[in-house]
This record gives sequence, C-alpha cells and structure tokens, in this order.
Amino acid sequence: MANLSTTADDILTCARALIVAGGYNGFSYADIAEVVGIRKASIHHHFPSKVDLVRTLVARYREDTKAALADLALQVSDPLEQLRRYVGYWEACIADATAPFCVCALLASQLPVLPGEIALEVRAHFRALSDWLATAMESGARTGEIRLTSPPHVEADAFMATVHGAMLSARAYGDPKIFGVVIGAHMERMIAPPSRNAKKERREHLS
Repeated sequence: MANLSTTADDILTCARALIVAGGYNGFSYADIAEVVGIRKASIHHHFPSKVDLVRTLVARYREDTKAALADLALQVSDPLEQLRRYVGYWEACIADATAPFCVCALLASQLPVLPGEIALEVRAHFRALSDWLATAMESGARTGEIRLTSPPHVEADAFMATVHGAMLSARAYGDPKIFGVVIGAHMERMIAPPSRNAKKERREHLS
C-alpha cells in the first residue's frame, strides 16, 4: 500500500508541475508516464481520467493550504505578521522556483474551459483563502496595525489579486524579485501609520 500511495503522490506532484508550466491542456498522461517512469495504465489505475487527477490535485492543494494557514494563525498571533509570513512563503517559492506559481491561480485563468468538477474545487480554494485573509485583516484593523479603506472581504480579494498578479509579473519579466517589489508596495499602503500616542512613547523612549 505504501508503494501505491507513493506512486499516486508522484503522479500528483508531476501533474502540478506540468500544470504550472503549461496549464490544464498543456499535458497528457503520456507526459506524466515519461516523467514518473510508469505506464499510462498505472496512472489510469489511480486516476481513471484527467478530470479525476486534476480534481484530486486541487482538492488536496486546497486542504493543504487550509491546514497551513490554520497552523500559521496558531503559531503567529500578530495579524500583520501573518500576512508577511504568507507573502514570504510565496516570495521564497518563486525565488528558488520550488513553486513559481499558485496552481489554483493558474487554473482560475482557464475556468471557461475547465470541467465543472475542477472549477468547483478552484473556486472553493479562493473562497477559503479570501476568508483567511479577511480574518487577518479584520484583526489587524482592530489592533490598529492595518488600515482598511473597504470591507475586510473586499480588501482580502484585492490583496489576493495583488499576490497572484505579482506572480504573473515575476513570470512575465523573468525576474523573481518583481514579486517582492509589487506585493511590498501593496503591503506598505496597508500598514496603518503609528498613532500619536505611539509616536510620543517612542520619543520618550529615545530621550
């Protein structure tokens, strides 16, 4: 059973890399078979169709992301730092090419041609991510760290769009550093300026 599980994981890992490189229609089972070193029949054994494969991939990606974000919220109480850690994760992935693009963001750009089962999973990922971001932003606004000019969910969707747009810009320019430049500017606008009391306390501390 361990070997079967490992094979399925290898197939999913390969499929994710191929989707990020060429999109949903940019790969076939023959491509996976060549990379993983198995027969196409073995792939069909685990995933009878391409729809089954990609739906499983996105569902697992969504659940892994949800678990990672929940763990981040438990480890880091400061909401602004939570957002920084989230952005930092993608900045590191893009810099070393381990995950240069969010697979759900790429699939979202192809929603009109995706099978319905896959589209549902992609939309579920975006809703879950938006909810997490909105919670962090709302908490940050309450503590005075984050400045919101729109309702939290609107701000969350804008932030999410900026992150994915920054990924696209980094890919378009062929420069991983572009991601940090774009998202860094967005985060700077979100950070609330220090209150007068905070400024006074800082001056007293320095004097």
